[in-house]
Amino acid sequence: MRVIVWLLALFATAVAVALMMGNNQSNVTLFWHPYRVDLSLNLVLIALVVGFVVLHLALRALSALFAMPQQALRWRLQQRERAMHAALLDGLSHQLAGRFLRARKAAEAALEQEKALAASGHHIAHAEKLRALSHLVTAESAHALQDRSTRDEHLQLALASSDQRDAQETREGVQMRAARWALQDRDPQQALTWLDGMSSGAGRRTLALRARLKAARLAGHTDSALETARLLAKHRAFSDAAAQSLLRSLALETISDAYDVAQLQSAWARLDRNEHQMPEVAIHAAQRMVQLQGPVHQARQWLLPVWEHWMAQPDSWTESQTIKLIHALEDGFAASDQAIDLPWLQRIEQAQQRFPRDANLQYLAGMACMQQQLWGKAQQLHTQSVQHLQDRELKRRSLRALAVLAEQRGDEAAAQDAYRQAAMV
Repeated sequence: MRVIVWLLALFATAVAVALMMGNNQSNVTLFWHPYRVDLSLNLVLIALVVGFVVLHLALRALSALFAMPQQALRWRLQQRERAMHAALLDGLSHQLAGRFLRARKAAEAALEQEKALAASGHHIAHAEKLRALSHLVTAESAHALQDRSTRDEHLQLALASSDQRDAQETREGVQMRAARWALQDRDPQQALTWLDGMSSGAGRRTLALRARLKAARLAGHTDSALETARLLAKHRAFSDAAAQSLLRSLALETISDAYDVAQLQSAWARLDRNEHQMPEVAIHAAQRMVQLQGPVHQARQWLLPVWEHWMAQPDSWTESQTIKLIHALEDGFAASDQAIDLPWLQRIEQAQQRFPRDANLQYLAGMACMQQQLWGKAQQLHTQSVQHLQDRELKRRSLRALAVLAEQRGDEAAAQDAYRQAAMV
């Protein structure tokens, strides 16, 4: 379509020129004493056009001739700039390929090219970023080669080169790499110092949070690690299963770090609702409370949501979780100098009636009855449970309970037999 328009315009111009100049009888007379020159107007117009074109081309030729030195200088600077970019790309490629010595040499060559261009007065776009990246590649290669002095030197130069406002992202990247190097050197305090020096927005990025989590765990700052893990789980940095496992392990560490009742209560208060409902966390907290000789009723209160979850979804529980919960409740029976409260006794009795064939519940109910001095009921429940218990420790305890009950009624032979069976389990 464009070609057709140009052809139509060309034909229209030709027709207009033909109409104007075809019958033009005008003359132009030049008087140059004592001469007189008569020229056709058409010839004069053509001569003017040709002269203008020739003069324009001559001026352009002279301009190009005089600009050749500047073009040659610009070409040389452009070649140097291209060589600098090529050296930086080679350094990055060698670093990714694990050829750190070559990467270091290529990055140093890029720095030399940049220094030469700056000395010649040539301004490079984003010079600060290019310089910072070259120093970072050199530092990364030196770190891989265990040359810490060179690494630290180029790290400081990279930070100084990225101090401008338009190189803020590059500076944050340098700080993240420095934190990672500190972690690899097993220096969590230095890693946390680098991470704390970042802006608030950069510090909440997933990569920074992962580094902070590693540093906090390495430094033994369990509370900080737990808070960071919550943020990572919120940002979906892990799968659901991995996030639950990480939060569970950190919550267990928080509880294990408590060495008195007040610390344990404070640690439990710092956990959130989801962590309170984790079976392993609640069970460990209750057992820790009993070990520290704290209030048993509070330990049972912590176990209540876990118990309700077990009763609501028994199929979702593993055998190991069930055994741990029974141990936690039994430890509370043994540590309490008072009788078990009525609500818990009713819960255990209702659960045993709901699942009459569950040997674990029969064992727990038998222990509760023994604590209440209901000897006949306890005898019946332990006799039923000992035949079906799969856990060796529960079976051993059940046999010892039968021995105690036999001693209670004066049957020494049955007591000895129960003790013998317990020793053989």
